[in-house]
Amino acid sequence: MPRYEYRCRPCGSTFELNRPMAESSAPAVCPEGHEDTVKLLSTVAVGGSAAAPARSAPSGGGGGCCGGGCCG
Repeated sequence: MPRYEYRCRPCGSTFELNRPMAESSAPAVCPEGHEDTVKLLSTVAVGGSAAAPARSAPSGGGGGCCGGGCCG
């Protein structure tokens, strides 16, 4: 089940709730009982870097789909 993060406007606390995607936009009550909350945008950590380094063409190859001259 997805986890969503919310912020309470009156007290400023942030909290998380596990709820179905269909309920992601439903109102959430903070642990202190306040009902004026807003869902925060989540970021997802993905391995790797933002830009992969350029790779050089194999030596003696012509590039293309197989890296050699066979794809005429």
